[in-house]
Amino acid sequence: MNRDELQRLRSVSAELSSWATQAQAILDHRARSAEAAEAAVASFRADLQSIAIRGRVHWHALPLRPSDGRRLASIAQHAGLAPMTSVESDWLRRLTGDVAKGLAEAKAIRGLRRMFSNADTKQEAEKAGQFLLQFHTWGSSTSLAAFLSRVDDRARRTPDVPANAALDPRVGLAGRLADLGSPCLMSPSVVAALPRSVHTIQRALAQEAAHRKRAVDAGVEVRRSEAQRLVAEMAIDRLKDATRERIRTAPLTEAGFRTVQDVFAYGDRLQHLPGIGATTASRIRGAAQTIWQATYEEMPVRVDIAKPTPQTSELLHALGSWDATRKTRNATTDLARVEALAPFANRIGRDASDILVIAADATHDDFVEAVKAVDSRAALVGAAERSPAPADPWQDFMSRPADYFAMLQELGFLTEDDAAVEGGLPEEVIEAVRRFELDTEHLTASLRGYQSFGARFALVQRKVIIGDEMGLGKTIEALAVLTHLRAKGSQHALVVCPAAVVTNWTREIQSKSALRAHRLHGPGRDAALRSWTRQGGVAVTTYETLGWLTPAIGDLDELACVVLDEAHYIKNPAAQRSQRSARIIDRADRAILLTGTPLENRVEEFRNLVGYVRPDLIVDATDLRPRLFRQQVAPAYLRRNQEDVLSELPELVEVDEWLPMSPADHAAYRDAVYAGNFQAMRQAAMLQGPRSEKMGRLVEIVQEAEDNGRRVIVFSHFLEVLREVHAALPGQVFGPLTGSVPAARRQELVDAFSAAGHGAVLVSQIVAGGVGLNIQAASVVVICEPQLKPTTEWQAIARARRMGQLQSVQVHRLLSEEGADVRVTQILAKKRELFADFAAISEIADTAPEALDVSEAELVREVVDEERRRLFSGPSRTSQPA
Repeated sequence: MNRDELQRLRSVSAELSSWATQAQAILDHRARSAEAAEAAVASFRADLQSIAIRGRVHWHALPLRPSDGRRLASIAQHAGLAPMTSVESDWLRRLTGDVAKGLAEAKAIRGLRRMFSNADTKQEAEKAGQFLLQFHTWGSSTSLAAFLSRVDDRARRTPDVPANAALDPRVGLAGRLADLGSPCLMSPSVVAALPRSVHTIQRALAQEAAHRKRAVDAGVEVRRSEAQRLVAEMAIDRLKDATRERIRTAPLTEAGFRTVQDVFAYGDRLQHLPGIGATTASRIRGAAQTIWQATYEEMPVRVDIAKPTPQTSELLHALGSWDATRKTRNATTDLARVEALAPFANRIGRDASDILVIAADATHDDFVEAVKAVDSRAALVGAAERSPAPADPWQDFMSRPADYFAMLQELGFLTEDDAAVEGGLPEEVIEAVRRFELDTEHLTASLRGYQSFGARFALVQRKVIIGDEMGLGKTIEALAVLTHLRAKGSQHALVVCPAAVVTNWTREIQSKSALRAHRLHGPGRDAALRSWTRQGGVAVTTYETLGWLTPAIGDLDELACVVLDEAHYIKNPAAQRSQRSARIIDRADRAILLTGTPLENRVEEFRNLVGYVRPDLIVDATDLRPRLFRQQVAPAYLRRNQEDVLSELPELVEVDEWLPMSPADHAAYRDAVYAGNFQAMRQAAMLQGPRSEKMGRLVEIVQEAEDNGRRVIVFSHFLEVLREVHAALPGQVFGPLTGSVPAARRQELVDAFSAAGHGAVLVSQIVAGGVGLNIQAASVVVICEPQLKPTTEWQAIARARRMGQLQSVQVHRLLSEEGADVRVTQILAKKRELFADFAAISEIADTAPEALDVSEAELVREVVDEERRRLFSGPSRTSQPA
């Protein structure tokens, strides 16, 4: 380099050195800012609470506090650094790299160092000097100093960032969390009550668990006590059964042992008895223990209201307390929310100024709704906590025994036969039903296992007939379906039933579910229809009002399900109500036909019901093989019997009271036969007042019922018989309940009868009181004359003998020893056989053809002709009954 270039290099080196130093400081500052920002973001990510419901992360959430301002400032500090292009970034790298290196190398040709540098070093230094001179010329021309000044942020200090500005683009946090979802800031008021709500529910769950354990322990003690009682009554010879005769009990008998319990009482002293050594004593104790264990394991938990014990009283008290605390029952969705939100709720604190919520697999609105749902559930639970357990557990048990038995089954103390529960369905249907998960969030009643299966069957198969025997709770099965559909977002459901049970249906909906009931029957039905259409819920109407309702149903966007109660009302496809019902079944997404009596006179009628829900099924009503018929209808038909699934059902005692005719009875009956008046023949033995044998026996039955603490319901087909009965009976007599009594009034009569004392009598027309109403208060049923359809009697009996009945049910049929009662009873035996073969599971291979088609008109002609021949020794003068 010449002198001028060296002189110039000396003058620019200081400036170049200044540029290089500043560039290095800028890069160091930016590196520290980036590191601080990354650390702040990492700490925020670590603090975020992932909220997962049923295994899927819906949100990430974090309460922000004023103390988070420093972390936010670190992120904002980095986000606020002066922007640079990639070219400008390269300038900084050249200054801190090439320029800094050049300045170091160029020192070899400056000052005294030049004298001591060798030739190669001098040559490299001159190259470095030339580079520095050129760089300075370029830097001066591009205003490099101004650039360095612009990007030098060391003097800039970012103040703490308030939490409500956390998602400001200038802060940069939102972008750094974008991979997690969409972030949003919410007011802490949204979650202000959440910690308290979660604590309330968790406390309730802990209390429920404690009460449940107490109930389990009490149930175990009842079983233990009953097992102990039975073992104390078992003869000592039972030890032989447990050891296959390998133990001689004679030494025990000689020593005064009488029962197996004596073995436990004597204990280790057995081996000292004459004829018994240590080995034999050990075998005897082992056999006794085996007997006790087998007795205990097979012992069902029973509650005998006639023989209360301290153990059963404690069990009922524990069950009542458990039921009072389990207000989260069926709230599966809310409990899943509580479980998911609890860790987040525990971290909120009072100093949270904002809530950061990142929507991952659900929206921000969903987060707010989830929090509200937990708060609402906590309010319900809190109110329930203030409601004491029943003061008198026995009284509570007797007022709602079905609930207690459902709890006992839930605890495993009542078992069900899987085969009976599944009702003989095809295996592929059973497997699909087992896999189906029933959502009972909106159901406030407990389901028995077979009821849950029935509801799931209806949901899986979509349109079905549930033909469970009356008394098993088909209503609650249908409600379970409707509440499941509501939980899945459906809004509108419809129940069609006889007018007599509209009130009962609305009561059941309101008391056993969170669904809104709309009564589309009677005064106010137009306003109720508008409310149902607008708000959704369950509309309850009658078969007679379907013509009025059909246009409105057509205007709905969706009809999730229609339930047709007492579906045998539509067995005749030619009837207008049947045709209207069929159109609604077609319109609905799902349909459930409820009937305990799907078959009355003809198999053809049952096939009609199947055709409404599954027209695709090929059902041959002319083939008389019951097993084939059951196979054909199986995909659409489920039936279970009381004896198969209700182990706690009280005994049914049926007594056919065959009575002679009094002279007055006989005279009235003879006149009716002579006139060919079949209906008068049926009533004759009940209309002679004090001279009637049947009436006299009825008075005796009622008196016996009063003495035994029972209530009585008296059924007859005839209004005149009911009036005679009402006049003849002493004491509290309610009714008559007839078809002309308005539906609401019918329920009032049943309620008054249920509240009356022992010996009370409800007098009812069998076709009115035998359908829909629950008359569990009665445990004595009297049927004044044989009915022409066996299902009519079964329906009437099932009004009293149903789930929740605590007393054995006595059925007295008043029958005359001669006359129409005898012949009608014989003919009806064939109809019972038909129902058992085709509508229930049966092993019978063939059915008599004449049982398939017995009409009432044919029955009337047959009985009248036979009675005329018997009484007058001549043929019938007419084939038309009066």
